Amino acid sequence: MTEQPTTIEVPAYAKINWSLRITGKRADGFHDLETLFQTISLHDTLTFRESDRLSLTCDDPSIPVDETNLVLRAARALGAPPLAIELKKAIPAGGGLGGGSSDAAAVLVALSKHLGIDKPLADLALALGSDVPFFLNGGTAYATGRGEVLTPMPPVDRVPLLLLIPEERVSTANAFAALRRFSPPIGIDRYRTIMNDGLLIHADELINDFEEPIFALLPRLRELKKRLLEAGALWAAMSGSGSTIVGAFGRPAERDVAAETI
Repeated sequence: MTEQPTTIEVPAYAKINWSLRITGKRADGFHDLETLFQTISLHDTLTFRESDRLSLTCDDPSIPVDETNLVLRAARALGAPPLAIELKKAIPAGGGLGGGSSDAAAVLVALSKHLGIDKPLADLALALGSDVPFFLNGGTAYATGRGEVLTPMPPVDRVPLLLLIPEERVSTANAFAALRRFSPPIGIDRYRTIMNDGLLIHADELINDFEEPIFALLPRLRELKKRLLEAGALWAAMSGSGSTIVGAFGRPAERDVAAETI
């Protein structure tokens, strides 16, 4: 880190899916999907310090800190020098909020910028995971393919969200295995219309195909979604492959009342 700060600290923001349609299964074993990604304010924090070897520590003891962690894999893929990386978790693992993918993208972006490493980040990101390319830029994006074919969309006005994070966790592999049907895509033009009108006006079109099979396996998640809607949420859905249930409200005060009620 010559002539650079000895400590770098960066956030890694979570995401929700405003809509997630699984459109089919591919010959390579992956699934095609159509989704509208959205980064939100909830975030992990990564701190990088000079060291004599590359290592990772985490304040959540349930998170592995060996070579299976995407943070270390991202650093190695980038060819980073020896660093002590500290990960402070706020995004729950297995919650459908993309924490691991966001952490990996934050490593790629931060280290390439601060260390002057010139490598094709999009290719490295996709090799790490289907969601990782989105987190390189975040914001609001329409995605197809495995989730890596991205089209930036106009930013969404600030929406008060309430996230219900149950004890139950869902692995992405198990969620895909539980799928029993696919949905046709509605297309980017329809999403542009929905966004121009106001996302929450078209809540009935903002669906998640994972809900049906996952709610069958974990009925309490269906109840959490119902409680959000009863508490005044204009839209509620499971994020990603679960298990976090997200509700969007018209005003922060309404969201805060719902948070106290549920």
